[in-house]
Amino acid sequence: MRMNSAILTASEWIPVCQQSDLVAGAGVAVIIKGQPVAIFWLPGQQPECYALSHTDPFSGAEVLAHGLLCESEGIWSVASPIYKQHFRLDNGVCLEDSQVSINCWAVRFQGEQVEIGDFTALGGLET
Repeated sequence: MRMNSAILTASEWIPVCQQSDLVAGAGVAVIIKGQPVAIFWLPGQQPECYALSHTDPFSGAEVLAHGLLCESEGIWSVASPIYKQHFRLDNGVCLEDSQVSINCWAVRFQGEQVEIGDFTALGGLET
């Protein structure tokens, strides 16, 4: 099992797709329990998979899975394709405005299955 251990441990794991559905070095969008989520896969990095809100809080558009991945001093982020703000993959904080952040969830591989952690109690995915 490979897991994004930089984020909290989940109370429940939700299967969302297969590893073959992911695109190396890019994001894909999924809907989990009615919520748009962006999954980013960075093979060879540690951790190698992240799950963030797909919604850009500045524009309200569901676009973050289509953003460019960036790395600076070991910190990975995604640049929104709308207004270009960068959101850290490990905690969802906006690099240009630390008062703004997006939801992020634990993600892991169980064999070829990709699973997202459910953080209902922390304002995450609703059941």
